Amino acid sequence: MTGSPVNRSTRSPTSAPGGRAGIARQGEAVALRLASLYPDSRCSLEFCSPFQLLVATILSAQCTDKRVNMVTPDLFRRWPTPLLLAAARQEELEEVIRSTGFFRAKARNILGCCGALVACHGGEVPGTVAELVALPGVGRKTANVVLGVGFGVAEGVVVDTHVGRISRRLGLTRRTDAVGAERDLVRVVPREHWIVFSHRLIDHGRAVCLARRPRCATCGLADLCQKKGLESRRSPGSGRGHGKPAASRVQSGPGRKKQSGR
Repeated sequence: MTGSPVNRSTRSPTSAPGGRAGIARQGEAVALRLASLYPDSRCSLEFCSPFQLLVATILSAQCTDKRVNMVTPDLFRRWPTPLLLAAARQEELEEVIRSTGFFRAKARNILGCCGALVACHGGEVPGTVAELVALPGVGRKTANVVLGVGFGVAEGVVVDTHVGRISRRLGLTRRTDAVGAERDLVRVVPREHWIVFSHRLIDHGRAVCLARRPRCATCGLADLCQKKGLESRRSPGSGRGHGKPAASRVQSGPGRKKQSGR
């Protein structure tokens, strides 16, 4: 299966010592280090087929994977195939997925997506980025999840809040938009790491590189990190930066157990 790869011709907005070659070396070093720190990282959505993964990923927008995993068993027990789910009553589907938030919009997208799967793809989940993003409710992030996790096809890097935030801190991108950040990441992260790279960054973001107070003193990426965006957040005259957590704070390393979803 082939997809529509991210356009690599657009000039990268990243900057690091050594220019683009230096950033590529940085990306490879980060990917290898993450592989050693988080060898067991994986998608935390529970699914049995690409169809279930597609629906679960749509539900995961603005919702934890833990919550989605609580909802999907009943959903797929009631409507186990795209054909049956496409024929579901929207009000009934809304009640089943209500706890995931934005349930009306998600119900409309799921019904439209399943309808398109039945009408255009014989009830099967397509295997290209172009076909996936043409489905209602499916953007590039969802397409990358389905292709990478569901089919094992590396067509891009999934960029969510954790991935974008940590990639900027590491100096791998300066872009705040997911599409731009992904464009930078596929230039500097070796392709064999694309599928699992985001899962490892997500685990790292939860365990160590927290949004407000990253635990830099215990970070396994500290020697590779440019700490972009952290300097300006230190309190003037406080004498303590993010890299020196208070002694009373419980320190978390990369071995901390993963709790919930992306």
